Amino acid sequence: MAESPEADEAKQKEKQKNKPKKKAAAVDESELLTVPDGWKEPAFTREDNPRGLLEESSFATLFPKYREAYLKECWPLVQKALNEHYVNATLDLIEGSMTVTTTKKTFDPYAIIRARDLIKLLARSVPFEQAVRILQDDVACDIIKIGSLVRKRETFIKRRGRLLGPKGSTLKALELLTNCYIMVQGNTVSALGPFSGLKEVRKVVLDTMKNIHPIYNIKTLMIKRELSKDPELRSQSWERFLPKFKRKNLKKRKEPKKKNTKKEYTPFPPPQPESQIDKELASGEYFLKDRQKKRKRVEEIKAKQADAIKKRQEERNKAFIPPKEKPVVKTKKASTEKKIDIEAIKEKVKNAKKKKLGALPMEEVKLKMAADEKKKKKKK
Repeated sequence: MAESPEADEAKQKEKQKNKPKKKAAAVDESELLTVPDGWKEPAFTREDNPRGLLEESSFATLFPKYREAYLKECWPLVQKALNEHYVNATLDLIEGSMTVTTTKKTFDPYAIIRARDLIKLLARSVPFEQAVRILQDDVACDIIKIGSLVRKRETFIKRRGRLLGPKGSTLKALELLTNCYIMVQGNTVSALGPFSGLKEVRKVVLDTMKNIHPIYNIKTLMIKRELSKDPELRSQSWERFLPKFKRKNLKKRKEPKKKNTKKEYTPFPPPQPESQIDKELASGEYFLKDRQKKRKRVEEIKAKQADAIKKRQEERNKAFIPPKEKPVVKTKKASTEKKIDIEAIKEKVKNAKKKKLGALPMEEVKLKMAADEKKKKKKK
């Protein structure tokens, strides 16, 4: 059936109207990528899933012996928190396991996954007050296994301690920057918080176990935090602001003392080593008689003995060789050009003897004596 020209025109008009709408839709998509501040996902209620779940699902996890007393104490609180989401929890102290199962009243399909994460965190020494936060919608968890990342036990303990820092200062700084709770226990690192923070925590933990100090990552996180506050820089690249750290003081591989150099390949086999008979034939000993051979060996032995005696005698004679004397240094005679005036020195010594140290001169003493005599006469 051929369509009328009026119908064709109507279709073309509709197409023209739709074209600018597509461009507007593309602009709207780019704007939708940025999550507005203060946005919160609406909570999942019974109205969203009124019929509940089709089948019952359960998860179980083991816990170490040292956690038994704590779990036994806080288990009523765990059951109370999970009952709000209609999830049952059982603690088996004989097997050392925790189990969570859904019920007929459970309407949230993701509640069992959150309950599984809760018992996992409790098994990894996370306190109940922090582990309960996993039941919230905007909180997630990540358990990072670090035991198999380092071969040597000593280096593993050293790097794990580097992650904690002195008195837990490095871990505290990481918690403040990522808004996550971090628990380092044994061969695992448990983190609890928002998704963006968990991503950063995992990166820092893995870099630390690869021998990159956490302080470098903390520095970059601090810069990123300041840059995110500026609305103009949100859409720009931050590479120019972030520091670029280079590895230093890397120990070079020790080169072996004996280097095994590979010989050039040759298709021919190596030359056959000479036998004892070949050596005798070359020197002419093969054709000598037994007496002549014996005489030659005796002569060689005597020559060796004579050399040894000569060397021994030289070592003994060394003790009798006198040491080399040092050359005698001639002393220079005192020059008698400047004559000393002995008489002038004698006079100085006599004058010094007459004058006592700190005493008055003779003229002043005589004047004082005369003054004292006059006073005595007046008194009489």
